[in-house]
Amino acid sequence: MKRNILLYIGAIVVGIYFLFPLYVLVLLAFNSPKYTILKLYPSLLLQAPTLNNLIVALQGTAFIDPFIKSLETATLVGLITIALAVPAGYGLSRIPGRIAYPILVLLLVTNMMPGIVIGIPIAVDFIKLGLYETVIGLALAQTLITLPLATFIMQGTFSAIPSDLEYQARIDGADLFHRLFSVLIPLAAPGIVASFLISWMFSWDEFTYAILLMPYHSTLPVTIYIDVTRGNLLAGIAFSLVFTIPVIVLSYALQKYLKGEYLAGGLKG
Repeated sequence: MKRNILLYIGAIVVGIYFLFPLYVLVLLAFNSPKYTILKLYPSLLLQAPTLNNLIVALQGTAFIDPFIKSLETATLVGLITIALAVPAGYGLSRIPGRIAYPILVLLLVTNMMPGIVIGIPIAVDFIKLGLYETVIGLALAQTLITLPLATFIMQGTFSAIPSDLEYQARIDGADLFHRLFSVLIPLAAPGIVASFLISWMFSWDEFTYAILLMPYHSTLPVTIYIDVTRGNLLAGIAFSLVFTIPVIVLSYALQKYLKGEYLAGGLKG
């Protein structure tokens, strides 16, 4: 009983720690500025509710274009990642573990390199290829980060599917294409959805590649950064609030797919 109480207390503390910044963002967005950014000691209570902050901020700023670019880029990253991670995860799940595990580790280690180290050479090459300042170019660069984790998840997903099912389909005369799309992919749907959502959410708030590869007509994170650094705090607050809504929705949809067997890639033989 005492242990359960401690767990509940710990969960409440962690929840407050992660939700408090969101609460402050809501206060800044819907409270009068004289109680927040214009006050030496801002109040932590909603004292003068108003929508004027959002209206003023969104009227004089270019919001729609960066928002659409963020949606396009994130969706494209998710689709490209899944198109590559599904066959890669399936292949790794069907080879011996002594070969598959080092490959998975090597893929994940590539994410340890700073983004700016990789981003600058990519920007130089994309200028030559005509991919600089394009959504497809940014999506391809961000896929370098999302693909290793998605491959890791898909390897664990396919490893969790009993091999007898694929063997039975092979006996019934199904070729690799039909085994994959008629048997394995429907069973691996939760892992595929989880990989897509994780990739989408990473691209949605990615900053380094966005500012290196699309500095002039960039995505929403870069626009928020520019507004805040130029002193346009209300615009930055409004954008941040709108920017957070899709993350909350996707996080709620994501939680039922993030189960142990889908994240156990490399741990299953």
